[in-house]
Amino acid sequence: MKICACIAEYNPFHLGHLKHIEYIKNQLKAEKVIVIMSGNFTQRGGAAILDKFTRAKHAIIAGADAVIELPTVFAIGNAEVFAKGAINIINSLGVVDGICFGVESGTKDEYVALAQALNDESKEFKRVLKEKLDSGISLAKAKFETVKALNEDKFNAELISSPNNILAVEYVKAILKSKKHIEIYPMHREGDHNDKTLKKKITSATSIRETLKEKSKKKVKKNVPKFVYEDLKEYPVIFEKLTMAKVLSSTTEQLKNLPDCTEGLENRIKAFSKDNHTVEELIQKVCTKRYTSSRIRRILTANLLGITKELTDDCLNEKLYAKILAVNSESKDLISLLSSNASVPILTRKSDTALLKKTALKCFEVDVLANDLYSLATDQKQNENKMDII
Repeated sequence: MKICACIAEYNPFHLGHLKHIEYIKNQLKAEKVIVIMSGNFTQRGGAAILDKFTRAKHAIIAGADAVIELPTVFAIGNAEVFAKGAINIINSLGVVDGICFGVESGTKDEYVALAQALNDESKEFKRVLKEKLDSGISLAKAKFETVKALNEDKFNAELISSPNNILAVEYVKAILKSKKHIEIYPMHREGDHNDKTLKKKITSATSIRETLKEKSKKKVKKNVPKFVYEDLKEYPVIFEKLTMAKVLSSTTEQLKNLPDCTEGLENRIKAFSKDNHTVEELIQKVCTKRYTSSRIRRILTANLLGITKELTDDCLNEKLYAKILAVNSESKDLISLLSSNASVPILTRKSDTALLKKTALKCFEVDVLANDLYSLATDQKQNENKMDII
């Protein structure tokens, strides 16, 4: 059985995502498609515009066979944490033959070559990396510039030019480090991931979210499948007060222990939180060329959910679980296949959580908290332990 995985957020699910699933099934000839999907919070650090069960349903209707939640600890991490966490989940399933991900440019061979170079962190690599970071650029760009410096400009800068390309590099890095035989299938996507302008038919999720913010739902009707359009609600989901209250009640020491909160950034966040009482105001004051708005938002969300550096590292290095959010009614055999082959517990009902211990249990408790806070903010109670059969 050829099983292909993809990693997604579907925030919201749109025609480009539909094309991706159809490509996996029709061009790659995958018999089953398993989606590893972010839960109620996303890699930009914000809340998803629809709850995870609704978004999982959309993926199943679109042709996916099963949707497994990417634990929140990974879902709101930086590109390296997000990718490594997702690949760890895929590897733990024991049945995945390949992974297909969207990119703006680049070939499989180019991604593999760059990933190999980035994984080879020698003493010279670390020395040059420190010099690049000292110049004030972001970590992702500093790593790429280091590789270029040590390899005589061998690599194409386009491979780190967009969030999707950066994630692709991180997926391949994680696959190579794991030494698992998973085939890599980059698929060139249409449009710019960050483009805020709504295009005809296939457009970016960013542009759809921006349009919904303006309460112009009708404008996106031709950009999403009908079953998605019917579920779209007013946007955004508001976490402003909860997030700011948590910042104000946190000490600088607690902020320092959050993922990516380094080099005294905790002091900057704490200082500006006194006079800037909305998340957007705080982010605008704190972010710089080096500290991007997405990074600050992820830090604030990690603080809200109690996700520390220690917990993130532990989760990246331990066997966790695979929480199935939804499964196609005609693919229920996947559950028994996963149960027989996975190296982690497969969670489909509340009683399955009794199998979780130590780090896995702490990780799952973060998912539960994220679900409870999302339910509180949206006034719609969702049972964390359910699995939908679509």
